[in-house]
Order: sequence, then structure tokens, then C-alpha cells
Amino acid sequence: MKIELFDFQKDALHNLRKRLMLARPAASPEAPQAITLSAPTGSGKTIIMTALFEAILDQPDEQLDWPLDWVPQPDAVILWVSDMPELNEQTKLKIERQSDKVYRVGQLEVITASFDEERLAGGKIYFINTQKLASDRLLTTVGDGRSYSIWTTLTNTARAIPDRFYVVIDEAHRGMTTGKGSATAQTIVQQFIKGNKETGLVKMPLIIGVSATPKRFNELLADTDHTQHKVPVPVEDVKKSGLIKERVLIHHPANPTNAEMGILEEAARRWQVMTDQWASYCKDEGERPVRPILVIQIEDGAPTRTNLADAIKAVEDGIGRPLRDSELAHALMDKGGLKVGDRAIRYIDPSRIDDDADVSVVFFKLALSTGWDCPRAEVMMSFRSAQDHTYIAQLLGRMVRTPLARRIESTAELNDVHLYLPHFNAAAVEQVITALQTSDDIVPAETGEGTKLVTLHRRPGTESVFEAIEAVELVTYRVNAVRAQSDIRRYQAIASRLTMDGIDPNAWDGAKADAVSWIGEQVAVLKASGDFEKARKSLTKVGLRTVMVTGVTGMAEGQEDYTVEVSDLDVDRQFEDAGRTLGQGYGLHQLYRKANAERDGQEVKLEAIIVAASAAARSALENKSKAQFEALYDAHRHAISKLTEQVRAGYDKLKSASSTPSSTPWRLQDTIDFRRDTTEPTWSHHLYVEYDGSFRTTLNPWEADVLKLEMGRDDFVGWLRNLDRKPWSLEIPYQVSGAWKPMFPDMLIVRSKGTDFVFDILEPHDDSRADNLYKAQGLAEFAEKHGDRFTRIQLIRKKGDAFVRLELNKTAVRSRVRQAASNPTLNAIFDELGDV
Repeated sequence: MKIELFDFQKDALHNLRKRLMLARPAASPEAPQAITLSAPTGSGKTIIMTALFEAILDQPDEQLDWPLDWVPQPDAVILWVSDMPELNEQTKLKIERQSDKVYRVGQLEVITASFDEERLAGGKIYFINTQKLASDRLLTTVGDGRSYSIWTTLTNTARAIPDRFYVVIDEAHRGMTTGKGSATAQTIVQQFIKGNKETGLVKMPLIIGVSATPKRFNELLADTDHTQHKVPVPVEDVKKSGLIKERVLIHHPANPTNAEMGILEEAARRWQVMTDQWASYCKDEGERPVRPILVIQIEDGAPTRTNLADAIKAVEDGIGRPLRDSELAHALMDKGGLKVGDRAIRYIDPSRIDDDADVSVVFFKLALSTGWDCPRAEVMMSFRSAQDHTYIAQLLGRMVRTPLARRIESTAELNDVHLYLPHFNAAAVEQVITALQTSDDIVPAETGEGTKLVTLHRRPGTESVFEAIEAVELVTYRVNAVRAQSDIRRYQAIASRLTMDGIDPNAWDGAKADAVSWIGEQVAVLKASGDFEKARKSLTKVGLRTVMVTGVTGMAEGQEDYTVEVSDLDVDRQFEDAGRTLGQGYGLHQLYRKANAERDGQEVKLEAIIVAASAAARSALENKSKAQFEALYDAHRHAISKLTEQVRAGYDKLKSASSTPSSTPWRLQDTIDFRRDTTEPTWSHHLYVEYDGSFRTTLNPWEADVLKLEMGRDDFVGWLRNLDRKPWSLEIPYQVSGAWKPMFPDMLIVRSKGTDFVFDILEPHDDSRADNLYKAQGLAEFAEKHGDRFTRIQLIRKKGDAFVRLELNKTAVRSRVRQAASNPTLNAIFDELGDV
């Protein structure tokens, strides 16, 4: 693959592999198998399938870390079935772009009316759509020079290679089962599943349904004899990946209005602001340019009741410049160009919008959501009425993809999508929000009215506070943010990154040399203990026992046992498996072999195999690697912080990929996203404020009273409301029954100390909650490791009219809390050591 897959995509591929290993041997028209890949819109289903196709036709991508029992099928056939020609072309283009297994000329083929073959050719990926099968009799009948109908071709292929003929039904788009043409589409898809005696089509032996809504595909499988295998992709994993925009902001008047062109002007101004922000961000970060698109949903009519001339002028007034004709496009059913006065609006295929660098403003009616995949769409204005809320929600589901396939850390506004609805009142807007949040195929980003979802920026005058936060190197954790990796791989990965990024030219060579040396050390340890020789015997010799059953008595008679030598081929296979165990992708087994090239090759391979198989040896390698990882990271922490956001994110991911939670620098960004109502109380001294200088939020009584006490201190400077599960939040790990969970202390307090600043973590916490002890111990562990960076780390309870504070930055308190075994014990510690 040309791109690095996200953890959830790798997990989906591993689950697909497991299901395929079960389904392939059993697959036949008489025993059909069906696998369902259900993943939310925006999760990269085509990317997942492309990586699977590479594994089937060639070899699994190295980053997948698949076991050696996978056998590729270079003569397999893949047929991708969708409901529209545009979707076929879009999928084909995505596969070509994403795969680095450069496909041979003609390996990707769209089936057209001229296709006439006895069987589909092995090693190819074909594309066909249900519209063509429903309307093109040239493809579905014989005669006029055609020898085989497509049904015969598919049946012949299914019977010839049932275990390697994969029929992929792309049911991720709305047109497959709802809307115009859905009955025909569903009937044709059911023929692939159930067969058709009239056409002679047999049941396709191995079907993979790719769907955002598993319910749709499962309905097609109802009352069939298919063995079903399900591979779901969790919505929360997709949201955490950064592939999905974080917020959808809906702007609407208090009451429906006729001032629609004025609201379109405002939408255009917002689009221009985002265009400027993207330009600035991409320039600063050295990223490829992102050019946002303004999407305008117009009314029905011939071609529309919306005054397009007025709409174009409103956009131009909003952005303060004339639009070029090349920037204007439409995606109406009538595919010809539109003349609007002296302006020409060209037609653009929905699947081509994202690739067209010139297009800036796109007009459409209802159908754009089908076949459309455009992460550049950042702002939408709709002239439709409230009754179209379902269509609007479907469209928004296609707009929430992030243009760079990751969240933007420094500029919160670039993680937003804006929707302007002049003809919607508050009740109609709630219908849109509900449709978004309850839809099966749309990842529900945070959605709300534009008056409630705001962006906060650093309060003027706090520059020195944020500089101090960076200088003190405050830390946070990201619990379960990424999948844990072995520390051997983490060490090799960070070393290679440091070298490739020009930070430490010797880091990677040093890491490889360390690995070779450490493997040698473990070989010596195993030999000294005698465990090496025991393992060698089990690897190099196999004991066989012969049992003879006589024809006379039918009794089994034991024969003499004997041994046979293991083949060199067996050793080579285990050597490659050891390479995966020691550090997939870094070839540490080969490095060890080359470093010992003067010795017997098979002996060296056995050493690597035995070390990889020894739990004690692997544990020693892991511990050494973890220590070196932390040393390298700490040594280059400052240089890493100066890298671009995208590159730095790779280091953050490695830091968080420890098997136990690992701290990472707490970078407070320039702007943050926040939800509040205009009626909520206003608080002063917050580190982030709205553009009018205010900060509004609702605190519970304990939080409010504690904050007022802090504000009354002579050294009080400011505070931060620490929200749960925001990318910018302060996060601290704690354990419950061996599982790691995150906690988010309520507030960070900033105080002055001479000319410097100090920072406190305060957590007012109800003592009736069951998680009291676990969170207290999490805070204690955090204070043990990072208490030097924070002056106070307090768990706070209310007792009568007073607050009792347990100061976890005190050694005696921390020690008692870490040893506590129950909530009553924690209560006693509060009574004995708490400060009032």
C-alpha cells in the first residue's frame, strides 16, 4: 500500500483474513459463503479492500504483520459489483492510487457491453454495475456475435475456481437499496446471492458484502443457505483515527427567512475564511494544498427555481472577488453545461469533484450524496425546505471526511464542517441533527447549532503562560489511543524516523546494532542455563512412533521409536517466523545472520529462532528496547516538537503505542473547539475565550465553589476547563481490574510564583462514586512520575460546608493511597491526611 493503514483498518483486515481462511475451503455454489465488512462512511472501506486484494493476488503488505500460513492466490478473480457506473470508476481509481503493487496493464477491467469470455481471467479485478446488467441486453444475452452471456461467464468461473472467485458487493451507497432504481438493483444483487434458474446463474460461492449498514446486506441474505461471517468496524475506532471531521456546525435563522441570498453571502465568507486558513496551514506545514469547496443545494425546477445568477453574485459579494467560470460547476441530472446570463456553469461528475483542482463552487439538487466522495467540501448552503432534512443529513455524511486523513491539531476550525439552512427553524434543525446521530452509515460527529458550537482562542495577555507550559514540559497521556506495539518495534521505528528526519543520523544504525548485540546476549544466557540445547533438540529432531495393526488379530503392536532430522526448509520457515516475532518489517533476524556470517549459517538461524521462541529472552529484549526508546525520545524531545504537525504525529503515535500507557508532551493548541449555550454563566480568567473575549460554561456546584476559592487567591492567574475526551484534554490513566482507562481532571489552575508560573491539577470528585479509589490511585501514580511538573495534584471532596483536599504531591499521602485496597480505606486517608 502507498499509505499507512490505521489500526482499525489493520484489525479489519486481520478479521477478514480469519474469515476467509474459514470460508475459502468450504466455498462452492452448493455451500455458498458470505462475509460482511460493515464499516461507517468515511472509514476507508475501499482502502481495506485494496489491501485485501494485494494479499490475495500478490502478498500481504508488510505493515499487516500477517502469519505465514496465509497463501496468496495469484490466479484468483475478483468481481466488484456496485449500482452505478460512476462508482465503478471511482473505486477503480482509488485502487490504482492506493496500491503499490503496481497492477499490470489490464489487471483492472471494467466490464462493458463488448465483453465476451467463457470465464473471467485469473489475476484480475473486474468491475460491473447493476444498471448495466439491468439495461444492457448485449451483455446478458447471446447472439449477434456473442458466444457467452455474462451469466454464463460468471457461472463458469464460479464452478471452475469456487475457492478463489471473490464477488464483492459494494452496498455502501444509498442507491443500492433505497431511492430510484432500488428494486432493480436489489433484484440483480439477489441473483448473485441466490442464483437464477432462468439465466443459468449459480449462487456465487464466495461473496464479500461491503456496507456501511450491515442491516442492508443481511436483509439480502435472509432466507438463504449462506454461511455468514461478519467483520464489523467499530464507529468509535473510526472517530478516534482522525479520518472524520470533529464537528458539524449548523447555521440557521431564528425563523425561516426569505433573506436566503444574505445567508449565502455569509456562507461564502465562511468558505473564504476556511480557504485562507487552509492555505496558511498547508504553507506552514509543507502540506499539499487543500482547496475547500462551497456546495450549494438548489431547488427543483427546469433546471431550478433558484436564481442562479443571484446565487453567483451573492458568493462573489461574500468573497469580495469575481468567480472564474472554471471555478463553477454543477452536478444535476442534465449533464450538459448551463448558461446563466453570460456565465457558463460546466457539468462535473460527482466522483470527479475531489480531483478537479479548479472547481470551487458546486450546484446540485438531491443526488450528489450517491457516488460522491469529496473531503474538500467544507461549507454547504441549502435552498431546500425543511422537509428535505433526510437528504441533507445523507449529504453531510459525505462531507465529514478530513482532507488530509487526520485531524488538524493547531487550528480547531479546520476540523469543522459548516451547514447554512435559511429555510429551517430550530425544530427542523433538530431533525437534521437527529438524522445524523441516528443514521447507521454516518459516523456521528459532534453536531449542533452554530450558536452553540464555538471555537475558542488563547486569551490575549496569556502568551507568557503558554510559553511556560511549553517550557515546563507538562505531560499528558493518550490511553488506548493507538494499538500497542512491541517495544522492539517501537525502538526500531523511532530510531529509523529520527535518522530519516535528519534529527539523529546514527540512531537507526545504533538501534540495529543494539538488536544484534542483545540477541547474542540472550543466546549466551540460554546456553549457560542449558535451555538452548533443549530447544535445539526439539527444533532439529522429530521423534516418530510406528504402530502396526495385524490382519490376523486386528491388534495394534508397538514398533521401535525413531527420530528424523528436521529439513533445512523447516528451519528457514521458522527463521522467517522468528523475524516477524523479533520485529516485523525491520529484518532483525537477517541482521543477526549477517553479523555472524563467518559462522555456520544454520546454527545462526537456530539461535535467532530459539531466542524468538523464548518468553524470557523476548522479555529481556522488550525491556532493553523500551528503555532505549524512552532515552531516544527524551534526548530528542525538543527537536521532535519543532517538526511539522504531520511528522510529529508519527512520533506521538509511537509514544502512545506502549503496552502500558506512556506520557507524551501536552501541547495546548492555538484554538480549541467548545460547546456552550448563550445562556450559560460567564467566567473570567479562562485560558481560552471566544472572539468577544468571553467564556461560558456550566460547572456543577462543587466545581463552581472550588473555582471561586481559587480565584480568591492572591497568586491566581487563570484556569482551564478540562473537558472529557477532547484531543486537547489533559488525560491521566488509571486501572480497573487490569484494564487501563482514562480520567480527565476537572480543571488546571495557573498561579504566579515570583516571575514564573506554577500549575495545579484539581479534581473535585463525588465520594459516592465507585471509581473513587481507582482514580485516586491513578492520580497518585501520575504524581509519582510527573509531580515535579505540577505544584498541586489534588482530589477534592466536600465535607459539610468545607472542602477537603487530598494532596497527592505529598509523598506520605501518595504512598498511603497507592496501598489502599478499598473505598473505606480511602475515606480514612481523607479523614487523616486531607487538608481543609
